[in-house]
Amino acid sequence: MSPEIQPLGPVMLDLAGLVVSEEDREVLRHPAVGGVILFARNYESPEQLQELTRSINRLRRPGLLIAVDHEGGRVQRFRAGFSNIPAMQSLGEWWDRDPAGARAEASRLGRLIAEELGARGVDFSFTPVLDLDYGCSEVIGDRAFHRQPAVVAALASALSAGLRSGGMAAVAKHFPGHGHVAADSHHALPVDDRGFDTIAAEDLVPFAALAAAGIEGIMPAHVVYARCDAQPAGYSKFWLQEILRGRLGYQGLIFSDDLGMVGAHTAGDIVERARLALNAGCDMVLVCNDRPAAIELLERGRLGPAPGFAGRADRLRHRAG
Repeated sequence: MSPEIQPLGPVMLDLAGLVVSEEDREVLRHPAVGGVILFARNYESPEQLQELTRSINRLRRPGLLIAVDHEGGRVQRFRAGFSNIPAMQSLGEWWDRDPAGARAEASRLGRLIAEELGARGVDFSFTPVLDLDYGCSEVIGDRAFHRQPAVVAALASALSAGLRSGGMAAVAKHFPGHGHVAADSHHALPVDDRGFDTIAAEDLVPFAALAAAGIEGIMPAHVVYARCDAQPAGYSKFWLQEILRGRLGYQGLIFSDDLGMVGAHTAGDIVERARLALNAGCDMVLVCNDRPAAIELLERGRLGPAPGFAGRADRLRHRAG
């Protein structure tokens, strides 16, 4: 049976297990769906992963985007059969001793991530992390390259260049910066009370550098920057349209962070959350670890892609390096 031909929708969902179930097939063929994010529960071996991504790709044309969080360190979903990617903080420590060596290693790791994931049918990883290491955020912690914005920009640019040399796009997170708040947005709504000028002089520096370099994707934080906007960044026209699209001139695709996280719950039910994120400027919304909510969104959301979505999404598709 030939795969169904239909444009990608603006919703990215997850799977329960190691194979595509009958329910998964039905859900992933819904016109509002445009991508799949994989987790450790979806991984057993490189061969199993390759068959899983093939099964996903057989469902539709164009194929659904297939993503994973594969940053390294604590956040590397695929382990056995994949190279061990160190936490990005190790590159920042290397930079303090040898900037040129750290930059070269960042590029090498980016290419390694791209080649290993791409060989098994994964389109991209949600990496690099551009949050600054202020020493107060446990959820970010050693996922951050460094405290200094210029160092984060340099190392993230090198990692992104390495990804591209392996045929893979980069998706930076968590705009405009999650590193200054202690609360974990998976479990609470963090509030950053700094003013815009302070954030712009520090946290926005890496995002501005990578936006200028043409990074393909950016994910905003479920954090409220109270002196800038009452909404979390992922629901904020100020952050996504005025600052990211306007001031920084960003042209790529904007992903929401997972709408199931507690930091996203300010907007009401899953349909309201998705609509608010899309209306604010997100192109694609993630709904993870809650299949009933995902089905509710698909049944009641009536969601369609934003203008220009197809072109921005196509830039996220893996291409052989």
